[in-house]
Amino acid sequence: MNYQRIVYSLSIILLIIGLAMLLPLFCSLYYGETDSYALALSCGVIYLVGFLGFKKAKTEGEFLHKEVFFIVTVGWILVSIFGSIPYLLSGTFTSFADAFFETMSGFTTTGASVLTDVEALPHGLLLWRSLTHWLGGMGIIVLFVALFPSVGIGGMQMYQAEAPGGSLMKKIRPRISEMAKVLWSIYLIMTIAEIILLYIAGMPLFDAVCHTFGTVATGGFSIKNASIGYYNNAAIEWIITIFMFLSGANFALYYTIYRRKKLSVFTHNNEFKLYTLIVLTAIIFEVYSLYSISGYSIGDSIREAAFLVVSIITTTGFGTADFAQWSFLGQVILISLMFVGGCTGSTGGSIKVGRILVLIKQTKLELQRCLHPRAVLSLKIDGENVAHQNVLNVTVFFFLYIGIVLAGTILMTVVGRDLITSFTAAATCLGNIGPGLGLVGPTKNFAFLSGGEKYFLSFLMLLGRLEIYTVLVLFLPSFWRKG
Repeated sequence: MNYQRIVYSLSIILLIIGLAMLLPLFCSLYYGETDSYALALSCGVIYLVGFLGFKKAKTEGEFLHKEVFFIVTVGWILVSIFGSIPYLLSGTFTSFADAFFETMSGFTTTGASVLTDVEALPHGLLLWRSLTHWLGGMGIIVLFVALFPSVGIGGMQMYQAEAPGGSLMKKIRPRISEMAKVLWSIYLIMTIAEIILLYIAGMPLFDAVCHTFGTVATGGFSIKNASIGYYNNAAIEWIITIFMFLSGANFALYYTIYRRKKLSVFTHNNEFKLYTLIVLTAIIFEVYSLYSISGYSIGDSIREAAFLVVSIITTTGFGTADFAQWSFLGQVILISLMFVGGCTGSTGGSIKVGRILVLIKQTKLELQRCLHPRAVLSLKIDGENVAHQNVLNVTVFFFLYIGIVLAGTILMTVVGRDLITSFTAAATCLGNIGPGLGLVGPTKNFAFLSGGEKYFLSFLMLLGRLEIYTVLVLFLPSFWRKG
């Protein structure tokens, strides 16, 4: 590997994070709060480290695949380390494990928190906390593509391993730089649109900005202890529900609509149709559960069911109610959705609807082969053949995903956590979801965990956000061999 190229790229990433930190710094200065010192000093430290690396290192030639994997993985770890500095300097956290957990949760759009009273934070830190969501949400899709086309090529190859999204991009055949600009533009437009709508619906401007960052990134950090339930406003909840749903769709679809100027792209995409079907079916069952079993009114049942179903399936994690108090049917539905996630190429996490679609279709093919052993059958999605390598990729990913959740559950129980807490903590962190059940339920947080548990769950967040392969490949001995 060319470590000059690696240091140069990581330095640029730190400079970008330092630049982004100016926004919460200006916010803190505007409100005249004490966190401005911590943000200013943090910004200076990050710029100094980034600038020194930028000036000392050089970049020449094309990036190797292993360099891309290393830059992406180490880059996310570095931004989480340096992004923790404001929390430590301000005294928000005295433990690095807490600050790192909160920052990793932000950048990976997990939304799990160790803060016991988020409303006690000053405005600058609240904005930084929400901004980590917004940067991380689109970051894994196009951050490296937009800033470094040479790095982006490798990043897109990792992204295209997901068969449905990959086949869609192959049909469009965009220039990488052009696609990155369009996707960032869509992301920014969605952000501005939701801020305006939430403000019109009665949410204060600062609150609207922070919650929009958490919505379009499918992150879930709220600036209120009661999350979105604090506002008790139906209009606000429906606006956030719609934008969570849109953010859980494949952003390549929006790119396709931009290119073809046709909304029918949605109805012709099998993944989006399955995504919509799962959401509607889950809402119907949740409405039944809330209305018939839990005694909610029909209006409240629809409102609560729609919000939380979309919040969980898109891995956003915002809350309006304590679903740990719902019926077992209602809880099982939400836990099941934790293993679905948003669409391929969305800002959501978990397994993704695209992979589930491949598994469903491949299962159907295998059943057909039982009846017709000599038949030549091929898996097709949106009229395109899916390569066997992509099917294998999805199958192995599913195996790894379930295996990691089980391993995480076992490790959590080893240190004395109960089964429900252990299972949902592992599932929610790997899926980048946020709330779980038991001691990590929607009205609780992760503050009670030991430092070791927080680092372990932070690692699961990183695994989930970078699609497992990107991180695990660094543990192969062959990765570190020359050649």
